[in-house]
Formats: sequence, structure tokens, C-alpha cells
Amino acid sequence: MKKHTKKLFIGLMAVVLILALSACGNKTEENTDSGKKESKTRIYKGENGDVKVPAHPKRVAMMAATYAGNLLELGITPVAVNEYPKQNKFYGNKLDNAEVVTADSYEKLLELNPDLIITYSDDKNLKKYKEIAPTVTMTYDKYDYLEQHVEIGKMVGKEKEAKAWVKEWKKEAADAREKVQSAIGKDKTFMVMEAYGKDMYVYGKNWGRGTEVIYQALGLKAPKKLQEDVFGPGWKAISTEVIPKYAGDYIFVGTGTGNPDNSFMKSNVWKQLPAVKNGHAIKFDSESFYFNDPISLEKELDFVVKELTKKN
Repeated sequence: MKKHTKKLFIGLMAVVLILALSACGNKTEENTDSGKKESKTRIYKGENGDVKVPAHPKRVAMMAATYAGNLLELGITPVAVNEYPKQNKFYGNKLDNAEVVTADSYEKLLELNPDLIITYSDDKNLKKYKEIAPTVTMTYDKYDYLEQHVEIGKMVGKEKEAKAWVKEWKKEAADAREKVQSAIGKDKTFMVMEAYGKDMYVYGKNWGRGTEVIYQALGLKAPKKLQEDVFGPGWKAISTEVIPKYAGDYIFVGTGTGNPDNSFMKSNVWKQLPAVKNGHAIKFDSESFYFNDPISLEKELDFVVKELTKKN
């Protein structure tokens, strides 16, 4: 081969090699991008270690009673819930297509073919759920109500959306706090209580029943005795006789669940409370206020603000 021909051949081969490498590079990049798009699973770093979950779950079974509304806010209608969320009037008809699955209806859950199951960490059926679909858990009192929503967002691949709601909620709460303080001042105290069956309970700051709205979002105060005895455990069973020890200037009292015994409201102890005498005992729907998801919280905030700012 002549010298100049050899040089030309080598040059052409170099160009071909560069083009080939470039094509391979592009192909690898395209495959990587394609891989990202086609990825069907991801790893959720949960309380009990890593769990492989669907990247975008479509059939979520929400077996933890209090979190159905978190899914709804994130645009996901669960295929299964237990009986309690169905009683929440704040959801309207949003759960009409969700099947009720109780703790002992394993076969029914199996038939629904969920691709992700969410439940409490102490659920007795946890092992059974794991046999049906990837299962992730939450310990209720490990997170505050806003952290709960973000964590559920992580579970279903919607962390960004969950954080966006939290940001908007904080702005809304700040506006509401100013409105309430303008109406009643900053020094009033509040108690949240309800009857459940024959028992009666007073609640802390992170235990549903509007407590997240009252004590956290609006920053309203609880009586000192209530803070000392109840804010730690979250709730406390009480008798009619000790209500005055925990009563605030305002009392939010639930209508109760489980055929509640509300006879305490007929007692002299109740009738003599300053909050009752001043018309500051406010009833709320226990079955709806039980929840602290975004949909419920927004409705609860509207209710509480309206009650505290209305003209007597």
C-alpha cells in the first residue's frame, strides 16, 4: 500500500471509529434515559428497612385508618380502606369506589390485587399483607401531622406534591391565626374532649379531633394542667368530676362515637363551667374530626376559625 493511501485509510478508519464511539455514547445515553422512563419500581426507605415499591402505584390499599385522606389529597383513590374513613363526611363521595376491608377479610384484599399496601407498624396482619403486595408501615405517633403527609408522599412517589401542600398549609394557617387572635386575643385557653362509649377523653396536641388545628396550626393555648398531663401521652381518660381541672376558656367537645354516653352534659359540673356559661362549648362531628389528613384539616380549620370569630 502506498504511503499516502495508507495515511488516507488510517484517517478514514479514525473517523469511522469516532462516529461509532459517538453513536455508542448516544445509544447508552438513550438507553439510560429510556431506563429511567421505563423503571417500574423504586426503593422506599421505611421504618423497617428498604422496601421495593411501585414507582407509581395505581392500586393502593390503605389499611391504616387515618391516612386515606392523605392519598386522596395526592390524587390517589385507594382500592381498599377499613371502615372508619367511610364515615368521614369531609370526604364526600371521594371514597365511593374504595372497598371496605376489615382486619379479618384477607381474601377480599387478595381479590383487589393491590400493588402497594400501607398500614400501621403494629398491624397484626402485617405478615399476611407482605404476601399480597409490597407493604410499608408508619408508626402513628412517630411523626407530627405534617411529617405524616410528606412520608406518605414518599411512599407513593409524590413527595414533591406533599411538600407543596405543607408549604401552602403553613401560609393558610398563619393567616387564620392572625384572624383568630384579632377576634379573641392571644391568652384564651382551649380543651378538646369527647365521649367514646361510656368513657370520656381529653386530647393533646397531635391526636386528631382538631387538635392539630387548634394547638399547632393556630397556636392556641391549652390549660397548664392539660399540657402537663395530656400533651405527652396524647390522650387521657377522665371522669365528669375532673373536667374543671382541664377545662379551658373554650371547649371543643366531640359528638362522640360508639354510642357515646353524653350524660355529662346534663351534670351540674358541666353546666357550671365558664366555657359553657359563656357559650364557648363548641360541638364537632367526632367521626370526621377524628382525622388529620389534608382534606380533613382544611375543613376543620374552616370550622374552628368560623366558630372563634363569629359574633356572639
